[in-house]
Amino acid sequence: MTKITFISTRYKKNGKCNADNLCSILEIQKPEVIFLEALEATYSQFERINFSSFGIYHHKLEIEALQKLSAHFSFKYVPVLDNEITNLFDKKYNSIPVNNELDAMLLEFSKLECLEGFEFLNSARGMALHSKMRDFENSLLQDEEFLKTYDVKLEEYENSMIQNIYSFCKFNSFEKGVYMCGSAHRESLIKKFELFECKEKLGIKWEVFGD
Repeated sequence: MTKITFISTRYKKNGKCNADNLCSILEIQKPEVIFLEALEATYSQFERINFSSFGIYHHKLEIEALQKLSAHFSFKYVPVLDNEITNLFDKKYNSIPVNNELDAMLLEFSKLECLEGFEFLNSARGMALHSKMRDFENSLLQDEEFLKTYDVKLEEYENSMIQNIYSFCKFNSFEKGVYMCGSAHRESLIKKFELFECKEKLGIKWEVFGD
């Protein structure tokens, strides 16, 4: 049976959320395959040569962790994004009015992330705070038409990643894998794993890192 462990991450360093700590988590997992919320172009051939020849680390936290992990054992790196939705994210957050209560929540999340690292990002507390912030952001935005479009695009974005994982698994045999994705997607993705397994029936056992 194939087991894939889901780990919530972030793209940039913040205190204990850093490449060394993520590398340590992955060392314990010892995955044969690592799926990442990234485009094929995110880790270019030029950047691979820069690392292998000159030891220059990638700017993206997760890929820096993978580069460090490669010194300990070999694994298959599989980016699972088809398209980015950065413009949609930017449009949403640029449209949200300045609000002291929201700023306080964002600061609290950042502090906990900094002090507790991936333990917080992979906790029920972290997921609950993300949900609270998202609901509050939506209430401030007050644009139902845009939010409907945003939700549809976000659903497509997340579904395509899981579908790409299943497509890889259909043609590649392995026992242990890891799937890393930004913590904002944690709650939604956890709900999707069982639904996809019921549909695809590949015998993948999904495990969620943390609580």
